[in-house]
Amino acid sequence: MNPEVTAGAVPAVAMRSITKRFPGVLANDSVDFEAREGEVHALLGENGAGKSTLASILTGLYRPDAGDIEIYGRRVEFHSPRDAMAAGVSMVHQHFRLAASLTVADNIVLGHQAAPWLRASPRTIESQVTDLARRYRMPVNPTARIWQLSVGEQQRVEILKSLYRGARILILDEPTSLLTPQEADDLFETLRRMTAEGRTIVFVSHKLEELMAVSDRVTVLRGGRVVGTVETKSTTPPQLARMMVGREVVFAQSKEAHRMEGGEVVLELRGISADGDLGIKAVNDVSLAIKAGEIVGIAGVSGNGQRELAEAISGARRRSAGDVIVDGRSLRNGDPEDAIARGIAHVPEDRLGTGVSPSLSVADNLILKSHRRAPIATRGILRRQRIAANAKQLMSRFSVSAPGPDTPTRLLSGGNVQKVVLARELSSRPRAIVAANPTRGLDVGATESVRELLIKAAAGGVGILLISEDLDEVLALADRIAVIYEGRIAGVVPRDEADVQRIGLMMAGAPA
Repeated sequence: MNPEVTAGAVPAVAMRSITKRFPGVLANDSVDFEAREGEVHALLGENGAGKSTLASILTGLYRPDAGDIEIYGRRVEFHSPRDAMAAGVSMVHQHFRLAASLTVADNIVLGHQAAPWLRASPRTIESQVTDLARRYRMPVNPTARIWQLSVGEQQRVEILKSLYRGARILILDEPTSLLTPQEADDLFETLRRMTAEGRTIVFVSHKLEELMAVSDRVTVLRGGRVVGTVETKSTTPPQLARMMVGREVVFAQSKEAHRMEGGEVVLELRGISADGDLGIKAVNDVSLAIKAGEIVGIAGVSGNGQRELAEAISGARRRSAGDVIVDGRSLRNGDPEDAIARGIAHVPEDRLGTGVSPSLSVADNLILKSHRRAPIATRGILRRQRIAANAKQLMSRFSVSAPGPDTPTRLLSGGNVQKVVLARELSSRPRAIVAANPTRGLDVGATESVRELLIKAAAGGVGILLISEDLDEVLALADRIAVIYEGRIAGVVPRDEADVQRIGLMMAGAPA
């Protein structure tokens, strides 16, 4: 991003032969990593590749078992994040670490000034924050409480907090995962201003197109080792994906090849409303119809009623108003068994918390919806041989990688846990699938597999409601895109007419 960055200068960050072991896991295996002054350096890798461990070592959360760290040519040892911050290294986490009840200014200085008598007056701090925000074009009200801010504004506070404390090296962990496209563009502009001043950004993300737009170089990790470092302008997303997984990756297929025109409506939502966990209305008068073979995507920033909507459809949450209709007949309110019996499959966003029972085996998780029926059970007695045979067949069909059917599900990778959920739900011969963030947190290879399964299900005549905060995913898979904002459908757009900027504005509350 900064044309004056030169390869011959002393790197801002140099990590040499970094090794970190955990019980049974070699997370980083003699990793070498360099980031130059004034560049955005992307860090890529599948889940378990070691990038989070490497970032944690650089910020003082972990100490390496072997290897050295240099900051601007000076060898350092970090025993805590405070040590890293003193050296000018700071991390903006994916899930923000802010005190919701305090003001923006209070959060920025919280824990920074050592003694009460050294603190500046509130008015002075607010003025400093305002000047800093203006300098980097990150508008935020220093007197506002954190809970009053949007997700994008909260991220600005996290970045301003690092800048206020003198950070020269910033690590951003999945920084756009909760942002609208416009907010992501604003963030990229901020990064350009920061690198123009000589700051260094380590950008951790799984979104390849995003990294192509924002980074200068990319380092790829696989299995705890560095596969390579490349200039962004000299590579492509398919090449980066191949480096990440060690094989060719087929990116999202065209849904057009499988589209079923004129299918009957299998799932209809009529005026659905539902309260959230705090008793406040989270879903407000949502109406949609999904046809057989159609994928309808719901796009929106996290926290706009997506989880509550999925649960209201599947019966896991009672509706305060409206009807869920499958094949012309209404489902009983708040009755998951009726939803299952009528052909509603549910892939929840929390795969470990609600998608599976982590302590149960893979085989037992695969029969959670069928354990009362033949051939799994006879007169209420579970047939273990049939359960094992069912598990082996589904594990093979859905490419679930596990030592065996008796393996506790908690020991599987995130991608394989999600395949267990999909195997159970899709094998139930559903009429409709409600899939909430089905690829969240998955690496490129697992994401590819999950998306293929959804496309195949649609090709077989299943209606799919895809609820995802990944706009690229919705654009790749959906036939129609509905945007949800504050629990309401802000508008529905056919994919052929979808425009990222238009959808982004709708996600932020602008009229359709």
